[in-house]
Amino acid sequence: MKPTLFISDLHLSENHPEITRAFERFLSEQAVKAEALYILGDFFEAWVGDDDHSGFINHIKKLLRTLSDSGVTLFIMRGNRDFLIGKKFCAQVGATFLPDPSIITINNQRILLTHGDYLCTDDRAHQAFRRKADHPHLQKLFMLLPLFIRRYIADKMRHYSKQRQKTLKNYIDVNQTAVEELMAKHDILLMIHGHTHRPNTHEFELNNQKAKRIVLSDWDENYYFHEM
Repeated sequence: MKPTLFISDLHLSENHPEITRAFERFLSEQAVKAEALYILGDFFEAWVGDDDHSGFINHIKKLLRTLSDSGVTLFIMRGNRDFLIGKKFCAQVGATFLPDPSIITINNQRILLTHGDYLCTDDRAHQAFRRKADHPHLQKLFMLLPLFIRRYIADKMRHYSKQRQKTLKNYIDVNQTAVEELMAKHDILLMIHGHTHRPNTHEFELNNQKAKRIVLSDWDENYYFHEM
């Protein structure tokens, strides 16, 4: 039986060609042998709209399309860095758009998939940003701007995010109560997410049952994935 693979937080950009090379290796060495590949957000460092047809973006699209055409089922979820990825992009690469959160079943086990940033409820500034970013009217207004202005805004937002991370005294992780509430709501005992860049497997009790939360890794010159 072919495996199902999960990845997140590649933060692909022209500024980090080593990560693009790692993704190319991952596709040829691992993904091509899989039954399905789930990309759980922050695939790109920034995404300013499905109308971005730069050489770099087209290269990534071609890589994904080649994978899906080979028979691997591809799923893509938005992250906080690429929250404007839409169904048009997914259609171009042969992927299925995956809402956040989503529930899938593998080997009779139900699994909750999420990018993970909505679980960081203690980060009030980020949650305020996501409420604005998720607003459909604001997204439409943003998409009316010329592409070069959207790129400029995205660069400014990345710079602000990096500066904010430096000034935070304590790293803000997911809130365990938020995790348990979401899993209990959907009657789920296994969650997979990314976002925090803290790969680990957390085991805990939920409603007197053993539960597990798998955190995916971000990427560097090497690739990282979870297999089921």
